Amino acid sequence: DTLKRVLKQFEMSWRRLKRGLAGEPDEWELEVKLERLKQLKEQEKKGEISLRYLDETGFSLVPSVPYGWQEKGRRITLKSQKSQRLNVLGLLNTRNELVSEVYLGTTRSERVIQFLDQFSQTLEITTVVVLDQASIHTSDAMIGKLEEWRKNKLELFWLPTYSPQFNLIEILWRFMKYEWIEVAAYQNWKSLVAYVKKVLNNVGTEYVINFA
Repeated sequence: DTLKRVLKQFEMSWRRLKRGLAGEPDEWELEVKLERLKQLKEQEKKGEISLRYLDETGFSLVPSVPYGWQEKGRRITLKSQKSQRLNVLGLLNTRNELVSEVYLGTTRSERVIQFLDQFSQTLEITTVVVLDQASIHTSDAMIGKLEEWRKNKLELFWLPTYSPQFNLIEILWRFMKYEWIEVAAYQNWKSLVAYVKKVLNNVGTEYVINFA
């Protein structure tokens, strides 16, 4: 109790800790790439290009629901169960247009390449895909596809290191995990898969993010 009183005097409070990144982006890289990202956004506004944001995430029967409405005096318990990991690979733009793929197993460069290959076949104007510098996004195999994709109007723009906040699809993943996936989804594996697919299939209609 004494420690609590002292800590409160220093305007400290007891609350959930926030996960951080393993490092900080280089200042020069941050400055140069954020300026380039700004230019790309201006080009998109003028209709010169299309911008998409790519990333991967995963879901399992370990619940990601931190808060929920509960009756006073009664607490809802979400059982944490061991399960497979349902992975999602997605491409999102600010108009809530989503292209996604759901799969089991490890995410490798080959899967990302196949996903982008298929996406590149649908493009009518130059489309720049914004993505982080994860090893699966910067592998020799990925670099080897750049010229082919460029011919198909697809280009890649790598964000500065340790800068997930500039990848807008991260907002989608947060909404899915903490807002849109209902508690009932965690009853069993079949239910979880159904809920994840339901949300993905209805982004832009039932599930909308305001990027303004």
